[in-house]
Amino acid sequence: MSDHPTVGRVTAAARDAGHDIDVVTFPEGTRTAVDAAAALECNVEQIVKSLIFDADGELVLALTSGANQVDTDKLATAAEKPRCGRADADQVRAVTGYAIGGVPPFGHDQPVRTWIDPHLLTMDTVWAAAGTPKTVFPINPNDLVTITGASIFDFTA
Repeated sequence: MSDHPTVGRVTAAARDAGHDIDVVTFPEGTRTAVDAAAALECNVEQIVKSLIFDADGELVLALTSGANQVDTDKLATAAEKPRCGRADADQVRAVTGYAIGGVPPFGHDQPVRTWIDPHLLTMDTVWAAAGTPKTVFPINPNDLVTITGASIFDFTA
């Protein structure tokens, strides 16, 4: 699975940003933060959820801890938009090039403004999707900020 084309796009994007990532594959998949944490034997707080939202017509990315939920009003404030809601599967694929469940934090088809949950920055290592629901990779959260260009903002409920 680590030779899957979408995984290759993620590893190439990391490499282009000056970082090498080690992709881990789970045959059973890691579609939820809880599944990923169980498979990795880590705390669910260490799982990065890469979630696309529709901020009044602009698709934006929220990187949040698996233990947290996104407050869409707070995310709308961060995006300086009047409202914000979850993007549908077609919107997610259109902007990122990945299917829901495997959306990585970078390596997207289109540029997307990104915010990161400050709680992730309290961890030494976090785990993010690597382009499929069966692949993840570890990364230092500060490196994640650097690669994604994410703004730090508390948008959680």
